[in-house]
Amino acid sequence: MKVAVFGSSVDPGFIPVLQKFFHFFKSRKIRVDLYKPFYLFLTNDLGYTPYCTGFFHSHTDFDTATDFIFSVGGDGTFLKSVQCIQNYEIPIVGVNSGRLGFLADISQEEVIGALTNIAGNKFHVIERTMIQVELSGGSALDYNYALNEATVLKSDTSSMISIKAYINGEILNNFWADGLIIATPTGSTAYSLSVGGPILTPGSENFVITPIAPHNLTVRPIVVPDDNELVLKVTGRGTHFLASLDSRSVSVEFSTSVKVKKAASRLKTIVLDGHSFYGTLRNKLLWGIDKRN
Repeated sequence: MKVAVFGSSVDPGFIPVLQKFFHFFKSRKIRVDLYKPFYLFLTNDLGYTPYCTGFFHSHTDFDTATDFIFSVGGDGTFLKSVQCIQNYEIPIVGVNSGRLGFLADISQEEVIGALTNIAGNKFHVIERTMIQVELSGGSALDYNYALNEATVLKSDTSSMISIKAYINGEILNNFWADGLIIATPTGSTAYSLSVGGPILTPGSENFVITPIAPHNLTVRPIVVPDDNELVLKVTGRGTHFLASLDSRSVSVEFSTSVKVKKAASRLKTIVLDGHSFYGTLRNKLLWGIDKRN
């Protein structure tokens, strides 16, 4: 077996977990390719030298013969791992070193048990919808895919922007707002949720269109099938707006239209036996917890 480990930074208190994590691979003679910047952070900043058998820097030197990718950090690190590796055929496992963690849902306490189950094939794979974005008449994106959402936002002025949204060529609405989010089911528990969007289960074949601070209070989020193609045309008092994919953004001129559609490939993620999406909602969002009881 061969695995890859991606990370950016962790707190010093997470070192004991990492020691157990890497010792598991070493004791079973599992080959480990480690993201070189993460290795340098651990050795230079935290004084910890992890076990590994090789390094990678990006998708250009990533070994496609890898069996699993482990993302160590929070959901932000998970999203960065998708961008860095750009390989949708290899399942990603999220190890949570932070706080909430919808994607990085393996807690510190269950790391060894999780590794044992993965080595014993006690898991199932969920394929998650990705978004593909094309910018016409303006800036380009180095990596034009997103797992959570594609967003257009006001940029160089405090005034609202106008976003004409078309679905398969038909006008949906002219949104007067601070921005507009197009979220996947995975992204429905991220930015979209924070501005009032609904939660979708991972297998839902839909997008959520969620306005950010709309001027008209009757404008609400809407769920549409993900086989639709959306085109966004933005105008406003400034000269540019922001086009954002997950944690990456680029400044775009108003003359640029944004095309959003479902990507041809899906991202594979691992869910351990005994874990479920509904269990994650209860644990992470504290559903059913009532301090009065």
